[in-house]
Amino acid sequence: MLNFRIGHGYDVHRLTEGRKLIIGGVEIPHRLGLLGHSDADVLTHAVMDAMLGALALGDIGQHFPDSDDRFRGADSMALLAYVNALIRAEGWQLGNFDATVLAQQPKLAPHIPAMRKRFAEVLGCDLSQVSIKATTEEKLGFTGAEEGIAAHCVAMLERIPSARMPEGKVTLL
Repeated sequence: MLNFRIGHGYDVHRLTEGRKLIIGGVEIPHRLGLLGHSDADVLTHAVMDAMLGALALGDIGQHFPDSDDRFRGADSMALLAYVNALIRAEGWQLGNFDATVLAQQPKLAPHIPAMRKRFAEVLGCDLSQVSIKATTEEKLGFTGAEEGIAAHCVAMLERIPSARMPEGKVTLL
């Protein structure tokens, strides 16, 4: 029986005027925000896809389709809490994740500590289990041209010892 599972997540959103820029559950002052059906939190979306992928449970498009008005403007951290509950109901928990955000602007380094803290709170894990990095693409590609922001994440899940498995069904929002 496997005790560890690994998943990869990737997300991208276009930058646009008139939207807040929310990355990793943190609102970041910037002249542009990310366009999407929910709050378009590109980092949180990549983390959720990595967690779901580790257990072959599909992706966020299957769980939170943009054709469903319940998710219009949704707080991605609330969606992450649901994904975490789903993972735990399957008998797994986050071991750790390592994520990278690709953005030319704004500079994200000052916001990373707040992002890490927010993820640790929502996932109920230690701060040491959450790694977030940011990089530019040296003005290359769509992120370098400041047309959008992308994020990659690799997550490792570990089996919950049977004595700690949660009970009950997971409900959405």
